Amino acid sequence: MTLPIEIDIWQGSIADLEVDAIIIPANESLFMTGPIGAAVKLRAGDGVELEAVDQGPVPTGSVVVTGGGLLAAQWILHAVAVGHDLKPDPGRLESAIGAAFDAAGALGVSQLAMTPLGIERGVFTPDEAATAVARVVADRAALLGRMRSLVIAVASAVEVAAYRAALAALQSTA
Repeated sequence: MTLPIEIDIWQGSIADLEVDAIIIPANESLFMTGPIGAAVKLRAGDGVELEAVDQGPVPTGSVVVTGGGLLAAQWILHAVAVGHDLKPDPGRLESAIGAAFDAAGALGVSQLAMTPLGIERGVFTPDEAATAVARVVADRAALLGRMRSLVIAVASAVEVAAYRAALAALQSTA
């Protein structure tokens, strides 16, 4: 399969990227207490968390959209891929990724960035999270094809390798 969108793997903080929207992991209550959420809130401002929390709580597998606050990104998509139960449910993970991609499409996003979802509390491995993203990219090919680029912002070399392998496997399928 030819990828429907230019996808780059970038090792660094998603808060540094100049894109239209970012997808970050969230919990059902939408407080930005995880490592990525806290880092984004630090850069974006407390108002982003207040805007998110006002829309919650939400079920696992869903997404909430807020403004980007002080970030270059206009929007933050808070994707709830793992619940408080810490249950490794690939269906909920893929639902959250799909909901985030759908929200980005509805917003008319051209440049999108995301962090790995589901790994922040050790529920999924980087390989499992990357495979889920690849499956959703294949399922949402038409939607993503209308966007210009997707950047996957990762924190480690292990995550870089996982996403590169998952995307290579997706490209090698007929």
